[in-house]
Amino acid sequence: MGIRVLYISEIVGKAGIWCVKTSLGALRASEKPDLVVANADGATGSRGLGRQHAGYLRKLGVDVLTGGDSIYYKKDLVESLDSLPFVIRPANYPAESPGRGWRFANAGKSRVAVVSLIGRAGFNRVHGDNPFTLLPGLVDRLHQETPYVLVDFHSAATAEKQALFFHADGLVSAVIGSHGRVATSDETILPGGTAVITDAGRTGSLDSVGGCESEARIREYLTRIPDWSRDAWARPVIQGVVIDIDDRGHSRGIRRIRVECALPPESGESGDAGE
Repeated sequence: MGIRVLYISEIVGKAGIWCVKTSLGALRASEKPDLVVANADGATGSRGLGRQHAGYLRKLGVDVLTGGDSIYYKKDLVESLDSLPFVIRPANYPAESPGRGWRFANAGKSRVAVVSLIGRAGFNRVHGDNPFTLLPGLVDRLHQETPYVLVDFHSAATAEKQALFFHADGLVSAVIGSHGRVATSDETILPGGTAVITDAGRTGSLDSVGGCESEARIREYLTRIPDWSRDAWARPVIQGVVIDIDDRGHSRGIRRIRVECALPPESGESGDAGE
């Protein structure tokens, strides 16, 4: 019989949360997913995820929230991770790190294992264990409970992502690349039945720099002074993928989605994000 998973690409800032608030209900109605997974590594202030936003996104209908290199940027989430089982941090972080790197989630009458992994290329502030050596043993444990395993691979290098795709082919149902915040058009199903895409994109302002206000990003390149204080609102969208998986855990379809979202009443000056 199989299942359908809706993966929402990295939610960035208030515009990203606004898009989930206004459009996820219609997406659920049209796509009829058994499980909704979203990357929320940039949901709060475009970097990290706060506890309040985590709870709000859950209330809006996201079943599992994944993170990445910014998962510990907000202190209130770090202090709460052990009590928020629907939020997962990279599984290849040290065992002493707060939270868990994977969880089982209900998808209709089935269970799905959702795993977060972080790459080792391109991150200066954080360092995970080798995802290539960790994944096979972890998958063996997860397959004792379910054939459905979905991996969010948060990496700054396309080569690292694509190498993991082939390494994971036949082991997991899907590997979705995140962190780049720019959707790629290489979605495919590998010979072993694993659905992959190098980057699912972002949910938030499309006419921006990675979901962030373009003038601030230009100014940072000119001055080297970072500025994350201004939210981008131009052309808000939900991006992501829909994945169909058969009862053996093999993917039978993957397709990109992009839903244009209406601006809030005051053209970006509002957009209730549960704050």
